[in-house]
Amino acid sequence: MPHDHHHHHHRESDNIAVAFWLNFSFTLIEIVGGLLTNSVAILADAVHDLGDSLAIAFAWGASKMAQKGANARYSYGYRRWSLLSALINSCILVVGSVWVLSEAIPRLFEPQTPYAPGMIALAVLGVLVNGAAVYKLRFGKTQNEQVLSWHLLEDVLGWATVLVGSIVLYFTGWVWLDPLLSIGFSCFILLNVWRSLQKTTLLFLQVTPDEGQYQQINQALASQTFVQEVHHLHLWSLDGEQHVLTVHLRLKANADSQQMMHYKMQLSDLLKPFQLAHTTIEFESPQEVCRDEASLQNAPQDHSHDHEHSHEHNHAHSHQNCHSHSHDHADCQKHLVTQVVTKPTHDAKPVGQFVKFNKE
Repeated sequence: MPHDHHHHHHRESDNIAVAFWLNFSFTLIEIVGGLLTNSVAILADAVHDLGDSLAIAFAWGASKMAQKGANARYSYGYRRWSLLSALINSCILVVGSVWVLSEAIPRLFEPQTPYAPGMIALAVLGVLVNGAAVYKLRFGKTQNEQVLSWHLLEDVLGWATVLVGSIVLYFTGWVWLDPLLSIGFSCFILLNVWRSLQKTTLLFLQVTPDEGQYQQINQALASQTFVQEVHHLHLWSLDGEQHVLTVHLRLKANADSQQMMHYKMQLSDLLKPFQLAHTTIEFESPQEVCRDEASLQNAPQDHSHDHEHSHEHNHAHSHQNCHSHSHDHADCQKHLVTQVVTKPTHDAKPVGQFVKFNKE
């Protein structure tokens, strides 16, 4: 439904906008607080949050871009811009986590003692602000929102680590707890972001988003009484949420326009539970040669050398026959012409009928 999709895109953009302003505003507070408390850990968190803010800003722009309608150049619309943002943000998150590890590990051996009370106050504020941003994005359906939620969850865990470490530091002086907890949550985030990055990359490669759904669609189409064969079934996703289906159906018998309309309505009801965003189906008659299979079989190949060699060999062989037998020159020429003219040619391939269902 156009209105539902537009409403969902608008909600995604609003969620990301709120997350951006929360994160960016608190990043400025972090920088000032880190300088005042003389805490390198807080300054490192500030730099990391600044990177998150830039990533969220890019995601915000990509989300608004995704709201644009389809045109001649972007025939499916701009939804894959959201997927591109998810891919870039995943990469930024991996780099940021590795950087945190590179800062935390040396501090196990060379700990520093910051101003603990100031750290506690900033940590509490950090958990509240970033927790609100995570809650805003956590229930988002798009890959973009899910990846951003991991960005902000890393920040929440980071501030929780700072809070615990600063409290323990305040009462015990165990400054090594801060880098140890930072290493733990960074590894946790890396594991989950790696899964998201893998999923996003596969979506970019147009891998089937759900193999179980692929098999269900294939079986559902093949079970129709008017379908003889299902082939060239392709299922891929625009952004991890909106899936696209194209398929060829060979009919058991030729059908007129009224029967075709009946088939279209039947298939529309059949595929409705799968909630596909774009569906294109091609009907083929029982005797029809599939256009796609024929085009693959007749793909142009470089046979110029073999053809030239064969032509020269046949031409020479024909002349030898003319000289070695009692046929006159006219009979020989007639024989050669007949060989060329009677060479079989490929018939024109019929074109199937297309059916297209759009769920905009």
